[in-house]
Amino acid sequence: MLKKRIIPCLDIKDGRTVKGINFQDIRDAGDPVELAIRYVEEGADELVFLDITATSDNRSTLTELVKQISKNINIPFAVGGGIKSNEDVSLVLHAGADKVSINSAAVYKPELISELADNFGSQCIIVAIDAKYVGGEWIVYVSGGQTKTALKVIDWAKRVETLGAGELLLTSMDSDGTKSGFEIDLTAQVSSAVNLPVIASGGAGTLHHFKEVFEQTEATGALAASIFHYQDIAIPDLKQYLYNNKISVRWK
Repeated sequence: MLKKRIIPCLDIKDGRTVKGINFQDIRDAGDPVELAIRYVEEGADELVFLDITATSDNRSTLTELVKQISKNINIPFAVGGGIKSNEDVSLVLHAGADKVSINSAAVYKPELISELADNFGSQCIIVAIDAKYVGGEWIVYVSGGQTKTALKVIDWAKRVETLGAGELLLTSMDSDGTKSGFEIDLTAQVSSAVNLPVIASGGAGTLHHFKEVFEQTEATGALAASIFHYQDIAIPDLKQYLYNNKISVRWK
């Protein structure tokens, strides 16, 4: 059985780690390099680094910051935000990232997923899906959650798999930053609809929330930001708790 992954997320704006609620009300959370180092020391399995305004600002991801982070950590990390071409992926991977995460560009140009998978390998291509519950349906949003699409989340997840993605990063915009728990039903639906690793994101607030998402869905990873940034939960405590509850994690 694959061990479940605990993944801190570093949302970056203007070179700083930030965090909001429901993709709004952004506030500072610290220096990304310092946080990345701390998470490695605490036992994080991977990191996700998202340049949250790259797409809306129509610019490329901050590769210099990626280089700084890669020099200081020794665990896998993914980079997303503003990635829309083979050249962008090449720059980010050469800067030290292990994976890339694409969202808006994949929606606007689905064949990009296949191109990137063919050129760099599916194992390093994550498709991020930002989901919002609208009119009784989970709908895909892009441009940092600012733009609604016509895509239904389950349909899009299935298509992404056929196009060659290696992993999904599934975020509930409704739960994001609320600390009210992961969106279990959504995560269960998506993780059972595809044969890809799925990272659950949005809503983590307690130790129990992680146990719940791993026990009730097929998610292989759980991502969180504010509870780690502001030290509401320490990763060693979380892993000990999961281990004690017979959930397979990388632990001592």
